[in-house]
Amino acid sequence: MTIKKIRAITHLLACMVVCNSIQAQDNKKVKIEVSNDLDYIDPTIGNVGQLLQPTRPTVQQPNQMMRMYPVRADHIDDQIASFPLLIVSHRLGMAFSMKPALSLPKTADDWKKRMTFDHDLEITRPWYYSTFLIDNGITVEFAPGKKTGIYRFAFPANAHTKCLLLEHYNTGSSSWDLISDNEIAATETYHGDIKVYMYGRFNAKKCKIDKVDETKASVSFGGSANDTIELKYAVSFISAEQAKRNYEDELNTTTFEQLADDAQLAWQKVVNQVKVEGGTTAQKRSFYTALYRCYERMVDITEDGKYYSGYDKKIHATNRPFYVDDWTWDTYLAHHPLRAILNPSMEEDMLNSYVNMYEQSGWMPTFPVLFGDHACMNGFHSSVMFLDDVRKGLKNFDVEKAYEGMLKNATQATMLPWRNGPKTELEDVYYSKGFFPALKPGETEPVALVNSFEKRQAVAVTLGASYDDWAVSEMAAMLGKEKDHSKFAARASNYKTLWNKQQKIFLPKDAQGNWINIDPKFDGGKGGRDYYDENNGWTYMWQVQHDISGLMALMGGKNDFENRLDQLFREPLGRSKSEMWYKFPDATGLVGQYSMGNEPSFHIPYLYNFTSSPWKTQKRIRFLLSTWFKDNIFGIPGDEDGGGMSAFVVFSSLGFYPVTPGIPAYTIGSPLFTKSTIDLQNGKQFTVIANNSSVVNKYIQSAKLNGQTINTPWFTHQQLVDGGTLELEMGPKPNKRWGTGEKAGF
Repeated sequence: MTIKKIRAITHLLACMVVCNSIQAQDNKKVKIEVSNDLDYIDPTIGNVGQLLQPTRPTVQQPNQMMRMYPVRADHIDDQIASFPLLIVSHRLGMAFSMKPALSLPKTADDWKKRMTFDHDLEITRPWYYSTFLIDNGITVEFAPGKKTGIYRFAFPANAHTKCLLLEHYNTGSSSWDLISDNEIAATETYHGDIKVYMYGRFNAKKCKIDKVDETKASVSFGGSANDTIELKYAVSFISAEQAKRNYEDELNTTTFEQLADDAQLAWQKVVNQVKVEGGTTAQKRSFYTALYRCYERMVDITEDGKYYSGYDKKIHATNRPFYVDDWTWDTYLAHHPLRAILNPSMEEDMLNSYVNMYEQSGWMPTFPVLFGDHACMNGFHSSVMFLDDVRKGLKNFDVEKAYEGMLKNATQATMLPWRNGPKTELEDVYYSKGFFPALKPGETEPVALVNSFEKRQAVAVTLGASYDDWAVSEMAAMLGKEKDHSKFAARASNYKTLWNKQQKIFLPKDAQGNWINIDPKFDGGKGGRDYYDENNGWTYMWQVQHDISGLMALMGGKNDFENRLDQLFREPLGRSKSEMWYKFPDATGLVGQYSMGNEPSFHIPYLYNFTSSPWKTQKRIRFLLSTWFKDNIFGIPGDEDGGGMSAFVVFSSLGFYPVTPGIPAYTIGSPLFTKSTIDLQNGKQFTVIANNSSVVNKYIQSAKLNGQTINTPWFTHQQLVDGGTLELEMGPKPNKRWGTGEKAGF
């Protein structure tokens, strides 16, 4: 597809309404013909956050380290601060700032000037970006490679001066140097001690660079230069020489159009792996955009068989890709399970990267980024990730070494949120009494390592650790380590120590085992972090994915479990929305006390499949998708977290979901599309057919798996990868008998 066609299609898609038409200038509706599944992708969906972070419109190749989006607050902002040459990490920094200008800078304030643009003249595709800067009449374009990129700046024809203002985003030693009449090199120090190197070439000769200081410079091209200035460049985390080799590997004879075409082909390959039929245009736009977001990270940082590791600050040789940039608290629930279906060999390379990180740093990471394990959130959910993938047959890495890291985390690491390192006296309470201790309201924190903002999160930590310990137990059993299996199987039930029978909710205890009386809806400070994390006790009531039958027993059985689920979606806030969100800004996408905008809630609507009313899962999922995942700039109900929430959308739109990572099975929801086909890496296909599915026909009337009638709402991972067909008959009213077979439940 040509750049011209991209511009035309993107402009039309940006104006599209749900009825698959736009309002033209003459007020007549013009039919939009979507020619390719790629055309449904709109990176601007969700670019305005509900309360916190927006979802960024990343331009990159799938799972590659060269990422770009213009620096601005969100989609509502009509000014761009700068164009980065590299997004180093998802929401964790950039390198090498650049902006065009029509005059040489006079003061340092020139680098601070923001550039006004027109949203309707901006084009954002996964493989191509363009915008028009209104104040100076400059058009900016970008195309991504793997370790490379190309910027084009089309200056006005009468421009006497064509200039690029260069700057760095990070403190520390840095430089900009013109090494010939059209070659430029730069270094920047990221996160205090990581050197990022850049090598590039301009299409104009006799460039002139003026340095203001260590961080700022300008490059001018003069009136005789081409109207369009092009910068082709490469980056490296290894060396300046490697940056130049990366350039030569990818860009030596590559044009802007070729690089954009190559990137588009890379996206075509991954997006066309899942083909859907039926559904509305809006549903397809939300679905394929969510699928695109699932490829933002992790990213491959290997360069010519080498990579820089932030885990031991060394360069390593490798014959496999080395991946970084993963936030496991967000991604173990759906993102990694989705990748285990779509690209299990890539998932194995990512698991191998985790093992390498453990060997290099001494700890199994939980939020592995470029500079090391970014201590964030709570739990060691990489343990669940490993168990889930191994049980699905992904074993092309050192499984014993992975278990060694899991075991060390479970026995020697601190469980404190947002902290790395050895255990404290608080972990000893968990090991001996089965719960992480909390403080009473107003009590002074005696443990210096506790983060002053993130606090202890005592209930959330206990529940998460119970799940992680279950994963260690199950992995130990698979490896024949019976002593470990028994020990951690017992710890997997630790969640029960905080169940309050009177209030029927998980509540905190102090170190002596005394209940701390709180309001589980609202107490615990900002985000409830004294006891929970980003959500209140109503969300954490359901954080026992590994033992749903045990949780059901605590609640009094199947009927009480179902009634409690009903109450969750109907329970009032008990206060104004402003009061609620001032304390819980992450708890967005609310339906009653259910928070669609945060990861711990993903599995909850599917829990109806363990009751006598699976039809309620179908009802809830369709309502949540249609309410909170619109195909517009507000179409993500919370922090999307680089694929974490989007994977939920992909699974739920296809009609099934992994309720319990670690158990290789999927529970059935309500497919949006009449037919969805997944091309598997083993050459087979898995197809979901939902006959008569529509906005109204959302309820399952009957089901067959490979021609055999089923009355239980799940199937196994093995059945999926073996290839086959799940066929559902859909209707407008629930069949309250379907899915209630005696063997219902995992």
